[in-house]
Amino acid sequence: MDTRASDAGAVASLLQEWKRRSGRTFEGLARRSGLSRSTVHRYCNGQSLPESFAPLEALGEACGASRAELAELFRLWSAATDVRTRAVATDAPAENGAAADAAAQEPAPEPAEGTAPAGVRPAERTPVFEPAGSGPAPGRVPEPVVLESHPTSLPARGRPWLLAVWALTVTLVAVYFVVRWYGPTGSDQPWGHPGPPQRVLGPTWQSTPRRVSPDFFGVTMNSTTGTMPSFPVGAVRLWDSGTTWALLEPSRGHFQWSTLDRLVDGARRKGLPVLFTLGGTPGWASPDGPPTPYRDGSRATPPTDLADWDTFVTELATRYAGHIQAYELWVLAPSPQYYLGSAETLVTMTDRAAGILSRTDPDAKIVCPSMGELWDADSREFLTRFAALGGYRHCDVAGVKLFPKNFGLPPETILELTTMIDKTFHDAAVSLPIWSTGTTYRIATATALDEVTARDYAVRLFLVTLYARYERMYFYNWGGRKIPIVLQAEGGPPTTAAQYLARLEEWMLIAKVYACGHGTDDGLPADTYHCRFKVSNRGTRTEDDAELLWTSSGTATVAARADGVSRRLDGSEVPVGKGEPLQVTGEPAFAVYSG
Repeated sequence: MDTRASDAGAVASLLQEWKRRSGRTFEGLARRSGLSRSTVHRYCNGQSLPESFAPLEALGEACGASRAELAELFRLWSAATDVRTRAVATDAPAENGAAADAAAQEPAPEPAEGTAPAGVRPAERTPVFEPAGSGPAPGRVPEPVVLESHPTSLPARGRPWLLAVWALTVTLVAVYFVVRWYGPTGSDQPWGHPGPPQRVLGPTWQSTPRRVSPDFFGVTMNSTTGTMPSFPVGAVRLWDSGTTWALLEPSRGHFQWSTLDRLVDGARRKGLPVLFTLGGTPGWASPDGPPTPYRDGSRATPPTDLADWDTFVTELATRYAGHIQAYELWVLAPSPQYYLGSAETLVTMTDRAAGILSRTDPDAKIVCPSMGELWDADSREFLTRFAALGGYRHCDVAGVKLFPKNFGLPPETILELTTMIDKTFHDAAVSLPIWSTGTTYRIATATALDEVTARDYAVRLFLVTLYARYERMYFYNWGGRKIPIVLQAEGGPPTTAAQYLARLEEWMLIAKVYACGHGTDDGLPADTYHCRFKVSNRGTRTEDDAELLWTSSGTATVAARADGVSRRLDGSEVPVGKGEPLQVTGEPAFAVYSG
């Protein structure tokens, strides 16, 4: 067996194993390692090896390899490149007898990290051939394993003319891009310079007034008892409620429905529609999959046999037809805690589950798997891949997880994510209602917010969702305490944040939203947001104009549009006259104009 091919193959096998374990794509690993996607692909498939170990070390770290694993990778790489070096020295043509004989007996020295071997220019590659079986087929040249040199950024010392050429090239390139960007001196129309973006005045969006549905105000249940919130909410989502697949079907074909029965019955008695979230593959259905954070033995991978998935969805939909109003077809993807499968597999699972649900409970809404961690490039790539594969064709609703990049940041920073999601869906021709179904696994470790910030942020999380034109928002969570904003611990009274949220819902029940905007483009101070409404005038058939006003930071002043009243979330209100100053803060206020 060719030792060179064996060593190169061992390096590739190790990298392939790490890539599978990491769950990352070639593009994702390329971004993390600083290599190109094609280079990562060649290394993982044994088509080439770098002269320096540094690229492989970066790739290993991107895969999450330990120091011991990197040491093993170095040993394999070192063996492969050592054999290659000896081969170069042995195969070199003899220039004189004695010197050539001596060179053939003495292996060439190992090249220093990041440099080309002696006698080989940085741009050259030395092929190492890998046999197929016992040897190549007649007339077929085996595929080469290329050893790629990664030269240093400066020419070799001792060649000053190369240094001069290099410096001149860099200077000319820099001058070109400066001229390209800024244009020649005195030019009225710079070459290639886009200039400032076109300024468009007016709201971010405006449409025919539409009523805000009560089920816009949802919460995710962190309870197994069937107890529901004691303050007004419009919908409940079941997750972290003892209802993972692993708990409902602890062994193949054996189902335990008691906890889910309690929750569904509790929601029915309160008149709350239920969104059931699927996830947590049982250990028996994916024995080799990594575990989830839960103590139920569930796995973060799809079932080995998708027939098990079909059986569970069928039993679930049959038992709760007419009692569960919507099904979220996976909790969070991609995620090392919840889903480590491919986008292709998730599309297949979505397709199969949607078909079963459509036949068994045709009135239930089908919510595509909620995509999360969208601040991460790999997760955005997964979302794009799922959409490109047609995953959303099987659903009535798209689910996403919206949360600030840092839990101390204002809710308005989420709008960066909604813009990205809109573009992704546009490119994939996806036109579905969107529900925000939760947050990220890291929320349990976030620092608790102070009383004032918590109550303001709770309300503004819903307002930002309204601003983004999403149909529903499920606050995470109800019943638990280990989160930055608590609405109500099970068994305790509602917090101020919950009371403020209930007040917002009260305002919205008599309102129809027709526009949202912010900042100077919409005639407001910077960092100021508003949504505009038509509000039913009690006792008459007329409607008043109204607006919800808030800031993402600081305080601002705006002029009242007409005579009316400014309502506060604590229940107080003050009269306002047309043109009078209204103070706007991080606590949203509802100005209703009757003039």
